[in-house]
Amino acid sequence: MTLITPQPLDQEDEEMLVPHPEMMDGALQVQGPIAFDGTPPVEAPQPMEVVGQPEVVSTAENQAIEEPQASRFTWTIENFSRQTNKKLYSDVFVVGGHKWRVLIFPKGNNVDHLSMYLDVADSSTLPYGWSRYAQFSLAVVNQIHSKFTVKKDTQHQFHARESDWGFTSFMALSDLYDPSRGYLVNDTCVIEADVAVRKVIDYWSYDSKKETGYVGLKNQGATCYMNSLLQTLYHIPYFRKAVYHMPTTENDMPSGSIPLALQSLFYKLQYNETSVATKELTKSFGWDTYDSFMQHDVQELNRVLCEKLEDKMKGTVVEGTIQKLFEGHHMNYIECINVDFKSTRKESFYDLQLDVKGCRDVYASFDKYVEVERLEGDNKYHAEAHGLQDAKKGVLFIDFPPVLQLQLKRFEYDFARDTMVKINDRYEFPLELDLDRENGKYLSPDADKSVRNLYTLHSVLVHSGGVHGGHYYAFIRPTLSDQWFKFDDERVTKEDTKRALEEQYGGEEELPQTNPGYNNAPFKFTKYSNAYMLVYIRESDKDKIICDVDEKDIAEHLRIRLKKEQEEKENKRRYKAQAHLYTIIKVARDANLLEQIGKDIYFDLVDHDKVHSFRIQKQTPFNQFKEEVAREFGVPVQFQRFWIWAKRQNHTYRPNRPLTALEESQSVGQLREVSSKNHNAELKLFLEIEIGPDLHPIPPPDKSKDDILLFFKLYDPKKEELRYVGRFFVKSSGKPSEIILKLNERAGFSPDEEIEIYEEIKFEPCVMCERLGKKVSFRTSQLEDGDIICFQKLPKADDKYRYPDVPSFLEYVKNRQIVHFRSLDRPKEDDFFLELSKLHTYDDVVERVAQYLNLDDPSKIRLTPHNCYSQQPKPHPIKYRVAEHLLDMLVHYNQVSDILYYEVLDIPLPELQCLKTLKVAFHHVNKEEPVIHNIRLPKQSTVGDVLNEIKSKVTLSHPNAELRLLEVFYHKIYKIFPLTEKIENINDQYWTLRAEEIPEEEKNLGPQDRLIHVYHFTKEAAQNQMQVQNFGEPFFLIIHENETLAEVKVRIQKKLQVPDEEFSKWKFAFLSLGRPTYLQDSDVVSNRFQRRDVYGAWEQYLGLEHSDTTPKRSFTANQNRHTYEKPVKIYN
Repeated sequence: MTLITPQPLDQEDEEMLVPHPEMMDGALQVQGPIAFDGTPPVEAPQPMEVVGQPEVVSTAENQAIEEPQASRFTWTIENFSRQTNKKLYSDVFVVGGHKWRVLIFPKGNNVDHLSMYLDVADSSTLPYGWSRYAQFSLAVVNQIHSKFTVKKDTQHQFHARESDWGFTSFMALSDLYDPSRGYLVNDTCVIEADVAVRKVIDYWSYDSKKETGYVGLKNQGATCYMNSLLQTLYHIPYFRKAVYHMPTTENDMPSGSIPLALQSLFYKLQYNETSVATKELTKSFGWDTYDSFMQHDVQELNRVLCEKLEDKMKGTVVEGTIQKLFEGHHMNYIECINVDFKSTRKESFYDLQLDVKGCRDVYASFDKYVEVERLEGDNKYHAEAHGLQDAKKGVLFIDFPPVLQLQLKRFEYDFARDTMVKINDRYEFPLELDLDRENGKYLSPDADKSVRNLYTLHSVLVHSGGVHGGHYYAFIRPTLSDQWFKFDDERVTKEDTKRALEEQYGGEEELPQTNPGYNNAPFKFTKYSNAYMLVYIRESDKDKIICDVDEKDIAEHLRIRLKKEQEEKENKRRYKAQAHLYTIIKVARDANLLEQIGKDIYFDLVDHDKVHSFRIQKQTPFNQFKEEVAREFGVPVQFQRFWIWAKRQNHTYRPNRPLTALEESQSVGQLREVSSKNHNAELKLFLEIEIGPDLHPIPPPDKSKDDILLFFKLYDPKKEELRYVGRFFVKSSGKPSEIILKLNERAGFSPDEEIEIYEEIKFEPCVMCERLGKKVSFRTSQLEDGDIICFQKLPKADDKYRYPDVPSFLEYVKNRQIVHFRSLDRPKEDDFFLELSKLHTYDDVVERVAQYLNLDDPSKIRLTPHNCYSQQPKPHPIKYRVAEHLLDMLVHYNQVSDILYYEVLDIPLPELQCLKTLKVAFHHVNKEEPVIHNIRLPKQSTVGDVLNEIKSKVTLSHPNAELRLLEVFYHKIYKIFPLTEKIENINDQYWTLRAEEIPEEEKNLGPQDRLIHVYHFTKEAAQNQMQVQNFGEPFFLIIHENETLAEVKVRIQKKLQVPDEEFSKWKFAFLSLGRPTYLQDSDVVSNRFQRRDVYGAWEQYLGLEHSDTTPKRSFTANQNRHTYEKPVKIYN
């Protein structure tokens, strides 16, 4: 499941369902996502897996154990327009044993709409962890015409953080407060709330395997769409058997092999007792964590996965399985009516896309699929030698596959709104599907009539939610018996046929009233859970498809591997269960220090995760543990001396003191408690072993209070290398000068080599490494057991080393950072990497990048930081010299990234930052298509400067033409920019900026002339009302006093150059606040444009009603970088 925008209540209505935000201390308390309708930000913690609650809805709905309890509450509010309170609560009413109330904001919750929510009335007194699920609708009753009542419905899982839920933009205040509209009569408003409460069962105690014999799939974040498809494919046994027979070897790794990963997943679904993870499979797809949190389309994944498997099966014993199961063929034909000419083309398909809108069931969709289209008039067919001919065009099926996959077109593009919408209409599908019906009306003449195309339903994939996201699950009949199962991620439940079929048809759900004392009329809710994909299996093939699959079908190496995995998993579980009985003892030795220092680590002495670990029962005497050490390391007990490690105040970790004889007489559990009070802590020890001249262990020397155990590291500035050279005791009264001979010997230097000696003191938060005075005693220098001495040859004056001494080298090691650079155009691919320092300045970094790219001017490099959570570039680049150091560029919250994105600019970044770039569409008087210009000017420039820049780039209709800049949004003109307005705050991201010539006639307006807005529009039915949808390019027009519509039409037709035949079909209306009043040719247009008290001039316009024939851009063209949904890709 995933984090997405809350689901719209009605797909025709793009507003969000949100918990209401309160005003606190004059500031908006944000609780949820930004609404499309301009609702203020509301950023509530949304439940993981579905955002917008479709998933929570689905979960609760599908765990219902009894019919919902429902009731209607009516709230009559008098003196509505005179209400002074910011918000109003209704009386409390009870449904399903719970207390509810309605919350409204009469003047809007910081929006120009009525805001209305359902609220849990007693939320503040409920026990911790309370939760309740309700379907509900809220309505403002139209007291004049009930069919115009505004009603919106939704569903929500209420809990402590979201104790109210509803609509910030329920209906426009202009409509609500207009007495002529019928929502306020005698200043009284009537609100109705229909609430249905369902009870849910406990999710956590449910055992899918025990209850159903099947297990579910774990959700990685937003992979429910994939889980439902995988369960469907797994439960086609012929497909599962083919996957098992794909050749794999014991040397393959599941994360790098799709066949092995799928075999592993199917094996676990077949034999596991608990739900199965899909991470190995998604890794084999080449997906990263971000892909797993990106919800995709299940139909698209189905196609991509089948194509990939088809490719992987080539050249194997199962080659052709995908085609055998899923491939059918149809014939596209064009047949001339008046001459003997027919063109046909055979095509294959793996699934069929069926229309939902306008079709009552699957048969209606097939009827539409094979519907004959007439090619005539302007659309005649060019039939080779016969020229243009009347013809009929259509599709017929040559053959259907054994497994028929029907993809239902629940999502489609709404051209008027320039957005995708979900079709929640009722759409029926049968348990048995007869595609030979009506004498084989769907079949081509070439079809094999001996094959009986009678299908039985195998699975129903369901989408619950809206166009902006939701949740997927599947109803499946694994053996085609009467028993259905619902596969919802980790949870599998038994379901009946009604639940799997009828309840997934979509449409509206009618809930009966259960409280006869209120209102007995039933009320309806739109069902957002509905079938999205259907899988049918041909009756004549079902014995072959629903075959037995057992262990003999699974490769031996796979069985061995997976059984071993299960054993390891069980061992880990047992290990964890018994952990409280054992102590983990980690023993570090000289060999570990020698192996790690200068390679894995540079500071301190050892990484304890890489030393030998012993798991010893807590009651074991320590002396008995020493015998275990003797067996493991070959060091007799009498030659072992153990030191206990201690964490110092400066955050270093060093051997602190040897264990006493008393401590060694205790159990390992008691000793661990002495070393650390942390209950789960490990016991960390250093094993001191002395080696004699014959290279055999000898007893450790006696240690007096004056003896200090020091550890020594040698630095070579030429090789930039640090290594461990051993340890020995010194007297605290001794001096460094007394051990120089011994250090030279350890380093392999000549006895008289001059050396520098340093103490490594600490490395957090910064490096501290100080030179030791050779003539000063160790006691005076405050050295103690476990301290580290670093030494090197005395640097010479002519040495040219990057890091000439120990402190500079340790500083370098502490701050070095490998940074992977990616081009901003290719954010998934590493271009190159550089070794930099976290302390490098901004200039240092861009200079190194420019140097690598052979760029002369580093200031033309612009860098963008990395988002560690989305694995994408952050939306805003790093400003010039704003980040002081490299580390500032890499930190993202509490994580440090190692990725930066770069661009090479055409001008230096400091210059670019002083400029404003605007995207302006220039509309030429004599050309249909506007031309986009990117205008780059200093931020203090004015609109006049922008227009002058455009003049220098375009050809005007005449040299003295004047330009103006308009702000256009959703096909309406909202603003003419004054020439003196500064461009710094003009936003071209959401609005379209349009430049055009000012017509000469507008420069000489008469005293009675009016400049009016003219927009194109169509009408659509939505929510039982006709709604106006604008489209096309809006424009201004002068109307003169007493000018009739007939006269205005002549000028409009000439301006738009519309042919007579088409123009005769256009209607003309005066529109105010979205309501059309149609005009007759004799009407005086200026009489309609007299009112001045209009909210915005763009809301009063002359409307041109006609069909929208302009070419539409594709859906993805309107998506910006942050809302873009990536196509499904399987990389491996």
